[in-house]
Amino acid sequence: MKRIVIAGVTGSIGTQAVEVLAGNDAIAIVGMGAGRRAGELFDLAAQAGVTELALAAERFAEQVPDGVTLRVGVGSIEALISELKPDLVLNALVGYAGLSVTRSALESGADVALANKESLVAAGHLVKELAAENGCEIIPVDSEHASLAQLLEGVAPNEVSSLTLTASGGPFRGWTAERMANVTVEEALNHPTWAMGGKITIDSATMMNKGLELIEAHHLFGFPYEDLNVLVHPQSIVHALVELADGMQLAHMGMPDMKAPIAWAVEGRTRRNIGVAPLGLAAVGSLTFEEPDLTAFAALPLAIAAGSRGGSAPAVLNAANEVAVTAFLEGRIPFGEIIPLVAGSLGQLEDLPGSTFAELDEADSAARALTAEAANAIEVGA
Repeated sequence: MKRIVIAGVTGSIGTQAVEVLAGNDAIAIVGMGAGRRAGELFDLAAQAGVTELALAAERFAEQVPDGVTLRVGVGSIEALISELKPDLVLNALVGYAGLSVTRSALESGADVALANKESLVAAGHLVKELAAENGCEIIPVDSEHASLAQLLEGVAPNEVSSLTLTASGGPFRGWTAERMANVTVEEALNHPTWAMGGKITIDSATMMNKGLELIEAHHLFGFPYEDLNVLVHPQSIVHALVELADGMQLAHMGMPDMKAPIAWAVEGRTRRNIGVAPLGLAAVGSLTFEEPDLTAFAALPLAIAAGSRGGSAPAVLNAANEVAVTAFLEGRIPFGEIIPLVAGSLGQLEDLPGSTFAELDEADSAARALTAEAANAIEVGA
């Protein structure tokens, strides 16, 4: 029986994973970790019959259930993984904080089903080296990357010309930068297709999410940035495309439902009926595609530039974006200042060293401090 630990279990990916795995007797969830939502962690653990838990937050109001072993505080999820030594870790944490969990999983010899894109964005070169050193696999959970992995199965690398990630375009597809400048938090969180957490939803609205996914794809599949593309596809039916040397393209299609890529990743790249609605193309009617507007959505070229530069630049990009998005969600900066803040920090810090995890931690801290200072100087409504 495969033993799995779910990190970030109280988020959208984590809760859906618990639901998916409830129907699989060949996999046992042996541990769960969360950031700060203790009550939800305890409820999910009780639902799945899990007694080994970790909570990154130091304080919580709930009573620890009888029979449960709870590790608490910074590093507690990593400790859980090191102690349990599972076969697989599903890393569904959001943000740079997930990198240390990815490292702990790989160092313990576990394969990683990766939904924490920041692990590869900030430290892809080091994470891939660590996986190779320990004989571990990194299996993508993001719908686009899981689709690409499935499309590339059995295709020789020299037969592939390019990879394309699709993007819904978010709630502001077709808008100008000027029109988006002062949208509300509520408007930015109104994603037309997917139900996700706040940070990822804002990243989708700026299209930074797709920029981060391009960097992730570069590390997962080894393709240069000039062979990675983005197409805006509002229906979110085609999740990814592979262009072949003969000019033909392979497409991975399905209803926008994260249960399918989650199940594929955590269940050993197998497929079974998990209750996802089948795709009825006649009912969908039409599929449309368009090039992204790189002027209105400047996050895309900014991310590609950071990824191409390498070193610490992607880590700085990611850290600055996390701080800027939080400032917007808290009402401290307008929407239109998110990407300029990121660009400003990247311009000042992109040449910091980034050849070790320690150096990337330092770059991450420097970017957070610089971006926070710049964000505090912005007057909302000025």
